[in-house]
Amino acid sequence: MKTAIIYASSHGTTEKVAKQIQLGLGGESTRLIDLKATKTVDLSLFDTLIIGGSIHAGQMQGRVKSFCKKNMADLLKKRVGLFMVGMNESQFENEFNNAFPELLRKHAFTSKCVGGEFLFEKMNFFERLIVKKVSGTSQNVSKIDDSKIAELIYEIKKE
Repeated sequence: MKTAIIYASSHGTTEKVAKQIQLGLGGESTRLIDLKATKTVDLSLFDTLIIGGSIHAGQMQGRVKSFCKKNMADLLKKRVGLFMVGMNESQFENEFNNAFPELLRKHAFTSKCVGGEFLFEKMNFFERLIVKKVSGTSQNVSKIDDSKIAELIYEIKKE
């Protein structure tokens, strides 16, 4: 079974999670596809599609949302898993529901919010200012939930 992990990453955390998923699945039959670097994806090459992105100011990257909307008909014919990277745990459900179309969320065989990171050295001035104000921290913070990633990997491998 061929699997694609399709993602967009702003500061590298989603890419880190995507690589962790790929490693957990056994990289030979799993391809990483960065939507920032890849304009079109031939979905016919894959049986399983894992789609992920990160939340910034309450919103998923436009590339992920556009990819899902543009490819909805094909995605609904595939085995699809979804993951979201974010730091605002109290808003995970709302952010996830806003990040992915309802039809795709209902179709997905697995959906996970896997935590996230604040990487201040990768943020621009405006982003640092907002994060400091909202979170009260000015230090790098990592809250990646490895157990959620392990659950996701297990559920992908299950079928």
